[in-house]
Amino acid sequence: MKYMILTYGSQQDYDGMAGKATDKPAWSAEDFAAMGAFMEKFNKDLEESGELVETRGLAAPVHTRRLGSKDGVPVVTDGPYAETQEVLAGYWVVECESFDRATEIAARLEQCPAPDHVAASAFADIRPIAESQADLEL
Repeated sequence: MKYMILTYGSQQDYDGMAGKATDKPAWSAEDFAAMGAFMEKFNKDLEESGELVETRGLAAPVHTRRLGSKDGVPVVTDGPYAETQEVLAGYWVVECESFDRATEIAARLEQCPAPDHVAASAFADIRPIAESQADLEL
């Protein structure tokens, strides 16, 4: 079965990683390098185990566009969005034997080095991927 592991962040988190202090302190170059090294190893381990299908990090929310409609007319809004604190920051698609195994994989993300204020609010979602309409039935 395939599962998607989703991680989240905010524009402030992206700014902090870029070395810009906002309401939250900026990351040090060492913090950012440690996170990058962890992610490279995490991805390599999943690739070597044969469980990694795909992974991507997403650009900062400031580079987002939201498409909606009003009265049948498309409306495009550029990000970031004041009403949205957290946005999807990245994902992994893994193929493994069970939901429990996907959860074990995601739990390893807690070991990712980050400043304390970031680690304290970090979380990941794990969701099965629907392969057909039948998989969407509750």
